[in-house]
Amino acid sequence: MSEPDIFYILGNKVRRDLLSHLTCTECYFSLLSSKVNVSSTAVSKHLKIMEREGVLKSYEKEEGFIGPTRKYYSIAVSKTFLVTVTPNIFWYKSLDLGSPEKLERFEIRLDELDKSPKSLHSMVTAFIEANKKLEQIIDALKTIESYRNNLMKSIKERYLKEIGDMTQLAILHYLLLYGNTTVEQLSDVLNLKEREIKEKIEELSKVIPLSLKEDIIEIDEEELMKRILSG
Repeated sequence: MSEPDIFYILGNKVRRDLLSHLTCTECYFSLLSSKVNVSSTAVSKHLKIMEREGVLKSYEKEEGFIGPTRKYYSIAVSKTFLVTVTPNIFWYKSLDLGSPEKLERFEIRLDELDKSPKSLHSMVTAFIEANKKLEQIIDALKTIESYRNNLMKSIKERYLKEIGDMTQLAILHYLLLYGNTTVEQLSDVLNLKEREIKEKIEELSKVIPLSLKEDIIEIDEEELMKRILSG
């Protein structure tokens, strides 16, 4: 299959929102439709576009013995995309993510680059050397993103098994990816009322310690470490 047109896919906010929801769990159509503020017809159109591009896959699953058969969607790719756009460079690359082969120390010496090449030949040489440094950085990025991807998969599975609350998991998922948020932001992202978000944050804080300072919510790393040490 050819490379998906990821820039086209990500250029639409509804598609970005749908992908965000699908990174928490596979979803059936009506559940996805309830998570975004557009019509079900529009949701269907965006899902078809992403499936056509190979970003999503769909399948039907029966809901128990008497439940209806529902069409589910899940993300079909595991990639990191890099892009640079400047007046001098347009460059992009996709990296396939899997299990990191090994976690090791990366040492990338940018101070070895020629800071002020004078001749055309030295400038070209400096650019080639910069490309080599960039490849080292990309290797490190691919390793850490593969590690984060596998770790997030484990967190989701463990949270759903032990706690079983999808909204709490979605909030934790967002905090892990972005570091901090507000009730208002979560309300917009999850398409829920702020009252519901506050209730879920309170429930989540019983499992994962959170701190709230000037309306900013984040994971309390100090308290988290105390809980780890206490067993």
